[in-house]
Amino acid sequence: MTNITIRPIQPSDNAPLAIIIRRALEEFGANHPGTVYYDASTDALYELFQEKGSAYFVALSDNEVVGGGGIFPTEGLPAGTCELVKMYLRKEARGTGLGKKLIETSLDWAKEQGYNNVYLETMPELKPALKVYEKFGFNYLAGPLGNSGHTGCTLWMEKQV
Repeated sequence: MTNITIRPIQPSDNAPLAIIIRRALEEFGANHPGTVYYDASTDALYELFQEKGSAYFVALSDNEVVGGGGIFPTEGLPAGTCELVKMYLRKEARGTGLGKKLIETSLDWAKEQGYNNVYLETMPELKPALKVYEKFGFNYLAGPLGNSGHTGCTLWMEKQV
């Protein structure tokens, strides 16, 4: 991974990001109903992240999209809480520190926007991501918050920013 750049999402990022997200879920055996794998919005992330209170950051290596992640004001979350969403990297980008940088960028943005807490939903199949979230200080919750519609996610975490 060389010449790494992180920038806000652009319309041309939709197709490569949808491929990255779905391939990652397939790779970990987490491509089941009730996940972003089946969300129509996965094919239109640029449009989704035009919503007020949201931001999506794209990681590029030598100007090629290798992953992304962002913040979204998921419906039904407590006041002052946003969700860390769609945090996925291509296989070759994992373990390089790029995921950490995307999470830091997202959390910094959330704090700058006045959010107090960041929530996320994930699955046991995504073990490497769980370890990263734990290192960032995310704590496990007993159940879901908000109305993400992702019934396939069975682990929920939150942290203060």
